[in-house]
Amino acid sequence: LSPWTFRVVCVVVAGIGLLAIAALGKEPMWPRPAAWSRIVGLALFNVTGWQMLSAYALQRIGGGHGAIVAYTMPLWATLLSALWLGERISGCRLVALALGMAAMLALFGKDMRQLGDTPLGTLLMLAAALCWAIATVGTKAYDWRIGVVALSGWQLILGGVPIVLVWLWLEPSPDLSRLTAQGALATAYAATVALIFCFTAFTKIVTLLPASVAAITTLAIPVVGVLSAAWLLGEPVGIAELASLALVIAA
Repeated sequence: LSPWTFRVVCVVVAGIGLLAIAALGKEPMWPRPAAWSRIVGLALFNVTGWQMLSAYALQRIGGGHGAIVAYTMPLWATLLSALWLGERISGCRLVALALGMAAMLALFGKDMRQLGDTPLGTLLMLAAALCWAIATVGTKAYDWRIGVVALSGWQLILGGVPIVLVWLWLEPSPDLSRLTAQGALATAYAATVALIFCFTAFTKIVTLLPASVAAITTLAIPVVGVLSAAWLLGEPVGIAELASLALVIAA
């Protein structure tokens, strides 16, 4: 599957799936009329902005370079939570943030030198990280009066509309001829586990914890990615990867 077709399938399947789960679970799922504009804003940052900006950024910079910039998100979320929500940035949180950033440097430090070679890709990924941070703090800022599953579903559906429109423009006739059973299963995993479960789980974490603390938990993602690549793809794991894992656990 092309990257855009993959994104569309995941967002649409997950959005519809989450709203169905919310309905079956009799969860409050219809926002107040005044809340719709906020949910649309949240969706545009959390789904449209993150997905589309990161997609175009990754066409210009590699995954390693992109991860360095993308996972500055906790930094921006911590600053925004202090300015927007008045959260206190304690010494403990600063230490956790420093450990997390050190983990990213250990994991992707070799790519730092090349960020300046692709300024547009770097700026696009920085914008994507800021979108994610704004959405994280925005989720915490309001009492949505609906369930977390429904809130996640509406974000994916509403934020997915521009993604579907771009996909229809770029790929009016998607080529599915090379899709294998393994590829279909991987796509199903991404739509269900990664989005239906993990996207909603993170939204729930944001509602339970201070926004800055919730943001720091995302620093485990690239480390899990590197270790998964070692397990599933046979990619090497060295001292840098193990040091990064240790730093993230400490954070």
